[in-house]
Amino acid sequence: MQDQQYIAVDLGAESGRVMLATVNQAGIALLEMHRFPNGPVRVGNVLHWDILRLWGEIQAGIGKAISEAASKGQSVAGIGVDTWGVDFGLLDNNGELLANPVHYRDSRTDGMPEKFFSRMPRERAYAISGIQTMNLNTLFQLCSLAENRPDYLDRARHLLYIPDLLTYWLCGRIANEYTIASTSQMLDAHRREYAREILACVPIHPPILPDLVMPGTLLGNVTGSVAEATQAHGIPVLAVGSHDTASAVAAVPAHAENWLFLSSGTWSLLGAELDQPILTADAMNFNLTNEGGVGGKIRLLKNIAGLWLLQECRRAWARDGKDFDYRTLVQLAREAPARGTLLDLEDPHMLAPGDMPMKIVAQCRRTGQKIPETPGEFTRVILESLAATYARVRDMIEKVTGRKFTHLHIVGGGSQNELLNQLAADATGLHVLAGPVEATAMGNVMVQAMATGQLDSLAAGRQLVAKSSMLREFVPHEKKK
Repeated sequence: MQDQQYIAVDLGAESGRVMLATVNQAGIALLEMHRFPNGPVRVGNVLHWDILRLWGEIQAGIGKAISEAASKGQSVAGIGVDTWGVDFGLLDNNGELLANPVHYRDSRTDGMPEKFFSRMPRERAYAISGIQTMNLNTLFQLCSLAENRPDYLDRARHLLYIPDLLTYWLCGRIANEYTIASTSQMLDAHRREYAREILACVPIHPPILPDLVMPGTLLGNVTGSVAEATQAHGIPVLAVGSHDTASAVAAVPAHAENWLFLSSGTWSLLGAELDQPILTADAMNFNLTNEGGVGGKIRLLKNIAGLWLLQECRRAWARDGKDFDYRTLVQLAREAPARGTLLDLEDPHMLAPGDMPMKIVAQCRRTGQKIPETPGEFTRVILESLAATYARVRDMIEKVTGRKFTHLHIVGGGSQNELLNQLAADATGLHVLAGPVEATAMGNVMVQAMATGQLDSLAAGRQLVAKSSMLREFVPHEKKK
């Protein structure tokens, strides 16, 4: 296998990065070329993504990566983009963006699931899409637009999910990639295409939804002003697992049969990789979701509020002049006593931006639990609540799949949190393997390497990831000798 270079653009809800990757027989080596913050911007009463700033940062990162490769006499074989799910931009008849994309935590979707389910029963929507009901889903964002801003929909000609919008700006191709579209609650989980029955209940004009493409599709080449700005002339733009979790799961270095994955970051996404969706009543009642994966797989998982709670606590404490980094907070949590307080992470109040310490205090008062007082105690309560939720979700997935799982692979930024990893092992009783941290970028690159023929399968890519990663093991305390 000859050396090949790829560029991975990976945008998360808290930060973005552009990576230059080298793929060869030794593994996948990532070089971070550019990292930049991401987050919501409130304009009036609406929470937006600052998409034009992000686009500028992406171009800067690609330019640095091209320059780095050229300095070593290397060429770049592809560029792939992955981001968070559900959010989108609308293009007008001239291909121009109508407005800044709205952030999924904006309150515009409040009450929209109930309105949609008055047109189609929840049971029927789940039987078709297999997607868990969450206010933030694209389906409910569109229902809100139709009710409150129909002028946008009247002017719209194309809906592009965030990674599809960015690849359109890179190469001019209008298309929606399958894994990102699967988060919308508008796809048929079995047919893996847009569900006409669901769209018939959404007051939009269906032709605004472009054709679906699968991971590994060549979208086009970088041309025009972007090529001039970045020196990326003629480099192929490839559809990857454009939903960041799809890319992260693709890079899980698993070899045992009965494993679960946990993509740990702003969200905790815990699930199993399957060949077919599970659309049973139990799966619906557990609010599990069936999202598209790389290599024709289905990711049966549950979205859990994740380290978002700790991120919001950090922001609240910083406003009070107490600026803690994550390492300090985890150490304070180690030193804090276990209080036995467990938060309901599905409480809608926990998903909205705001004063998270006060929200936690309010929930503890409502439920009659001990209230944390120090940053260390708040952090410990959050981490213990996450671990307890992981155990409940494991039980749900075992029930609907009829399988018993032995291993939990934790990937993503949260895999660096050793306290949370150990709490997860203790709560679930599973053997935890943590890493790689940059699983999403690795999965992004894997799909590009499969598209160019450098890798012949998902399994071959995972073997390379295993070669490239130092995994840390966490054994449940009761199993330690």
